[in-house]
Amino acid sequence: LDLNDAFGEYEAARGAIEDLLGSEVLDFLDPSGTEWDAPLVGGPFQTPPIPGPESFDLRRASTSVDGQLEVAGRVSGAAESSRPVRGSNNWALAGSLTGDGRALLANDMHLGLQVPNIWYRVAMVFPDESAPGGVRRVVGVSLPGVPLLIAGSNGEVAWGFTNTWGDWEDWVVLEPDPADPNRYLAPGGSRPFARFDERIEVKDGGDLALEVRETIWGPVLDRDHAGRERAYRWIAHDPQAVTFASLALEKASTVEEAVAVANRIGAPPQNFVAADVDGHIAWTVMGPIPGRFGHSGRTPRSWSDGSSGWASYLAPEEYPRLLDPEEGRIWTANNRVIDGPMLEKIGTGFRLGARAGQIRDHLRRLEQPDERALLEVQLDDRALFLERWRALLLEVLATDGAGADPERRELTRLVETWGGRASVHSAGYRMVRAYRTFLIDQVYGTILATCRKADERCESRYLNQLEGGLWRLVEERPMNFLSPKFEGWDEQFEAAVEELLEYFGEKDGALAEQTWGKRNAAAIRHPMSRSLPGFLAKRLDMPREPLPGDSNMPRVQGPSFGASERFVVSPGREKDGLFHMPTGQSAHPLSPFYRAGHNAWANGDPTPFLPGEAVHYLKLVPTR
Repeated sequence: LDLNDAFGEYEAARGAIEDLLGSEVLDFLDPSGTEWDAPLVGGPFQTPPIPGPESFDLRRASTSVDGQLEVAGRVSGAAESSRPVRGSNNWALAGSLTGDGRALLANDMHLGLQVPNIWYRVAMVFPDESAPGGVRRVVGVSLPGVPLLIAGSNGEVAWGFTNTWGDWEDWVVLEPDPADPNRYLAPGGSRPFARFDERIEVKDGGDLALEVRETIWGPVLDRDHAGRERAYRWIAHDPQAVTFASLALEKASTVEEAVAVANRIGAPPQNFVAADVDGHIAWTVMGPIPGRFGHSGRTPRSWSDGSSGWASYLAPEEYPRLLDPEEGRIWTANNRVIDGPMLEKIGTGFRLGARAGQIRDHLRRLEQPDERALLEVQLDDRALFLERWRALLLEVLATDGAGADPERRELTRLVETWGGRASVHSAGYRMVRAYRTFLIDQVYGTILATCRKADERCESRYLNQLEGGLWRLVEERPMNFLSPKFEGWDEQFEAAVEELLEYFGEKDGALAEQTWGKRNAAAIRHPMSRSLPGFLAKRLDMPREPLPGDSNMPRVQGPSFGASERFVVSPGREKDGLFHMPTGQSAHPLSPFYRAGHNAWANGDPTPFLPGEAVHYLKLVPTR
C-alpha cells in the first residue's frame, strides 16, 4: 500500500489529461524523463517541446476564464505543503574504489515516521555449515512479526532497497455487454461480474452492506471522467505478491547468489543493490514484474478484445541485472535506472532524477571512501536542485520597485544569503522553495483547471517529471500556456512573489524568522498521543525539533517523513559499519531504550552498526 500506487491515482490523472487535453500535452506535462535523469544504463531523456497553440491554448480555452481561475485558486491553497512520496537511497562501491579492496553498501529507506518505528533492529547468530567457521551472523533491520532480515548484512553479502516506482498496476476500462448490464466484455466473449456481499459491523450502529464486483482482471473500483467503469489490475492481488523467498538471502555468499534470490522474492518491486565480501557489487529488481503486452500501461484502456493485458510474470532469467559495472559504482534513488527494452517492461512512474544525480556526482568525487564518507553522502542537504530557482527569484525581485519596498528588500537579502542548503537556520532556503511551489500551483492550477473539473486527480502532484516541462515554460515563456489573467510571463512570475509575501506576512514574526527549521520541525508521534493531554503526549512522542534536509537531495526529511533507517556496511567488516534509526528500539515509553539512538539519527552522529555488549537477556525455556 505504501510502495505502490495502491489507488491508481497517477495513472488515473494521466488518463484524464490524455483524454481531455491530448497526448501531446500529457507527454509535455509528465515526460518520460528530463535532463535531471541519472540512470545506471543510458543517458537522460529530453523533455518534449512545448505544444503549440494548435494543440493547447489557454488564451482560447473552451471553458470560461473565471472558471479556470477559480479552480486554480483552490489548488494554490496547498501553500508549502508537499505530499511525501515513499522513496529511499542506496548505493554500492566496488572494492576497486576503496583503499583495502572491500565493497561498501549504503542504504536509507524513506518512509512515514512514527512511534514505534517501522523497523526493528536484529542481530541473529545461528549454525550454518555454509558460513565461514560454521556460524552465521546476520545483522540489520526486520519488520516486527516478520521472521526474516529485510535489509542488512550476513557477513558475506550486504543488501538494501529503494522503491522502483515502476508500473505495477493498471486501470482496465470495462465495456458492458449491450445485452446484459450484469456482464462485461472480455476475451472469449461476455462474462458475468463475480459478486460478493460484505457486511461491515459498526459499533453502536447498524451494519453496513457493501457489494463487491470483480472481473477476471480485478475488482471494479471506480468510474472515470467519462462515466466508464474500471477494474484495477495490481500485482498485490496475486499470490506472487508476497513470499518468504528472501530467507535465502541470509545464506547468500556472493552477489550473484543474492541477485538470483532477489528475482524470486514476492514483495513490492524494489531496486535491490548488493555488495559482497570479495568486493563485487550488483543491482537488479526484486519483486514480481508483469508480462504486459499490447500496451505501455501508461494510461487506462480496454482489455476486452484480448490485444492488451498481462500475461504471466517474468521469469527470473528475464529480469534486468547489472553486475560489477565498469564504473565500480551503483546508485538508485527511485529514479529511472535503465533504458531500452527492459525499461518498457518495468514501465513508467519513476521519480525525478535530481537526488540520484547528486548522489552519483558526490560518489564520483570521493577518494578511497570509507563508512564515514558514505554517511556524509547520506546527510548531504545541499540544495543543488533549487539553485536555478533561486536565480529566477532574484531576477524577479530585481525588477522596478524592488528597492523601494522593505519587504522585497528583506526577501532579496534572505535569498542572496540562503546558504545553499536545506539548513534549519536558513529563511532564504524556505523562500526559494516556497516560490517554486507557489508558481507550480498557479501555472499548473490553470493548465489543469478544465481537467480537474472532470477528475479531481488532475493535479500537479501526480506528475512525476513535472520539472522538465515547468522549466521549459520558465525559459521559453509561451503565451499559449499562460493564464489569460496575465499580459506576459513577467506578471506571472511577479504574482508568485506577491503570493509568497502575502503568505509569510500572515505568519507570526519577521520574514527572517521564517526559517526552514521552523517549518521542518519533527512531528514523529505515537498513534495514541493525539488522544492524550499534552504532558502525557510528550512522553509518547519524539522531541519536536528542527531537522535539516528536504526532497530532491540525499538527506530527505519532512516533519513526519524521512530516513526510517540509515546504514553503511562492508560485508565481513560489520564492526566498522554505521547505523541510524529514528525513535528507539523499545516500544515501551518507560523503557530506557524507547528513545535510544534517536538523537544520533536527528544530528547525524555516527553510531555502530553492530550491537554492544549484552546488558539484558531473555531466555526461552521449553515446558516439555
